[in-house]
Amino acid sequence: MDSCSSGGTAYRHGKTYEECKQLAENFTAEIKPIIEKNGKLLWSELLEKVKHDELVYKLTLKYLRRDGFDIGNNKMPEIKKI
Repeated sequence: MDSCSSGGTAYRHGKTYEECKQLAENFTAEIKPIIEKNGKLLWSELLEKVKHDELVYKLTLKYLRRDGFDIGNNKMPEIKKI
């Protein structure tokens, strides 16, 4: 997978912001059933899933929150279904 960068307007590997958003939407769709099956997903597991791409990671968290998941906080770094 190519990485995306949030700095300025230049994105790594020629990816546009819209392409990064689409990658995040795809990861969100993949991750939802995993969270529902296991009850939770750790932030570290999500970071590995998106291959340590910070922009896609943050967008994926945003979309999971939008879709009704509790994305946790720094004291409880896990994602759960509300």
